[in-house]
Amino acid sequence: MTADARYTPWLEWLDSQQDEMLARTLELAEINSGSLNAEGVNRVRQTLARYCESLDGEAQVLPVGPYSLIDESGVERHFPLGDALRIRKRPDAPLQVFFCGHMDTVFAIDHPFQSVRWLDDNTLNGPGVADLKGGLMVMLKALEALERSPFAEQVGWEILFNPDEEIGSPGSAALIAEAARRVDIGMIYEPCMPDGTLAGARKGSGNFSVVVRGRAAHAGREHHLGRNAVRALCDFVSGLDDLNGQRDGVTINPGFIHGGGAVNVVPDSAMARFNIRLERARDEAWCLEQLDRLGAEINARDGISLQLHGGFGRKPKQLSAANQALFELARDCGADLGMTIDWKPTGGCCDGNNLAAAGIPNIDTLGVQGGKIHSSDEYMLVSSFTERAKLSALILMKLADGALGDHLQNKEGTHRC
Repeated sequence: MTADARYTPWLEWLDSQQDEMLARTLELAEINSGSLNAEGVNRVRQTLARYCESLDGEAQVLPVGPYSLIDESGVERHFPLGDALRIRKRPDAPLQVFFCGHMDTVFAIDHPFQSVRWLDDNTLNGPGVADLKGGLMVMLKALEALERSPFAEQVGWEILFNPDEEIGSPGSAALIAEAARRVDIGMIYEPCMPDGTLAGARKGSGNFSVVVRGRAAHAGREHHLGRNAVRALCDFVSGLDDLNGQRDGVTINPGFIHGGGAVNVVPDSAMARFNIRLERARDEAWCLEQLDRLGAEINARDGISLQLHGGFGRKPKQLSAANQALFELARDCGADLGMTIDWKPTGGCCDGNNLAAAGIPNIDTLGVQGGKIHSSDEYMLVSSFTERAKLSALILMKLADGALGDHLQNKEGTHRC
């Protein structure tokens, strides 16, 4: 099956754009943009602003608030983040599409994984090549193809390049929620699965820190006067891990623990960080009840205090009828292009969760094909640049032609397309 001839010229134009997508991905991947490297993230933002000049949209730099983190000593610290970049065009068009892609990576400025190399003629290994700098190029080239076509006037769009997705989008969540009041559909450029499958339903997520304070004492002379914060924290973490398997779809991962010092001193402080994933939003209340119970048990001990920080930042993404229809449109567009497109649930979460929570149907894995993300083995398949750009471009042109019109409504309940 082939795409409708009305779309062919704009899809064929993308065949000539692979080299530029590759060159720009390499340029971006060479810039360290770990989430807390605000300078590096802003360099990516400035580079993307240059790439977007040809789209002729209205650009706006948007500062976001600092990131709060409980450090290893149990003290809350604040870290400045890079700025977001919003670009908008045709805000009065009948269909409004929100594009989102993050500029940050999980690789800090002092991480050893900083350079790009070829694994073979089609496989690129490097920090952020799949997650998500290659996806940014897919997004922009699909938009360029739309802008060259006669379908563009039916589509208004806005892009949000956000600086903090890899730490849960704490600063940019409000920008996504704001955009959700204006748009009908979301297209987000996380990498697809290694086999090309899209992410469907997603779990929700919460990040938490816990700080335990005890009483220091000499481990030999006055051990009985001490109150061991490490032991109390270990008991809390053990109870936390025991919650796994007690609630369907809920998983809890203690991921970091720190405490104590010299072994001849009863440790008076310890802290840990953990993550909770869940399939149903209603399970948040159960999780919080369990955390309160475990904390109360520790706080009942003489000379021990426990304080919990954090919360649930992303609701589960469940597929509405409109979202299902959007996936079916992607599948049909893939078939037109000779691609097999399928989707499946995943335990991961991203900005697609935020959009879905605001009622906006979205596909959030429209980026490049790759794998082993969040590791120094991260890779992408270069051939997927053109394939995935064509998929997004065809989805956009069919949407402009009225696909899914009956499924898309604005906040007042009237049809927009």
